[in-house]
Amino acid sequence: MPDVKPTRSELIALKKKIKLAKSGYNLLKKKRDGLILEFFEVLKKVKESRGELTEIYRGAIYKMSVTRTIENDLHIKSIALAITEGPEVSIEEKNVMGLRVPKISGKALEKNFMGRGYGLLSSSIRIDETADAYERVVEKVIIAAEVEITLKKLLNEIEKTKRKVNALEQIVIPRMESSAAYIRMRLEEMERENFSRLKLIKKRI
Repeated sequence: MPDVKPTRSELIALKKKIKLAKSGYNLLKKKRDGLILEFFEVLKKVKESRGELTEIYRGAIYKMSVTRTIENDLHIKSIALAITEGPEVSIEEKNVMGLRVPKISGKALEKNFMGRGYGLLSSSIRIDETADAYERVVEKVIIAAEVEITLKKLLNEIEKTKRKVNALEQIVIPRMESSAAYIRMRLEEMERENFSRLKLIKKRI
């Protein structure tokens, strides 16, 4: 190891680095384990939200099909165009295990017929039920989007943390420990050489 200086000061500095690396390794392992637990919790929510979204979307499609058989398509489009206020979606951030993930919320997602902007006379029960169903779809899409993005961010962070843990465990710490062992060996050799020289000097005296 030509780059390693076999001195006591170098050995002391290396020991400190090893201690710091092991401390960082333990913290990263805890973080990785915590992220994995959180990942499975979010995965459960993703499965639930996907199932709910699929079910509600199927229901909304069915309601639209029924409405189209009763109402004129042109009439449905004119009512849709009369809606002046759409849903408002805001995106903030929240902290999950030190990771910034989106917090998506919606405003005015579900409305009554008055809130939608079309008149009572121009609408019907079928149109109102279909509008209700699609507003619930939008609500579930927002929930699904939040958990899906969170899941992807957690997966990326787990991979990054695993790489750091593996690098410390398999490369950085073993390399430093090998250097420390080399320095100890060289110092012991130098001590023996010095001891042998002292013995020779004493004999000559």
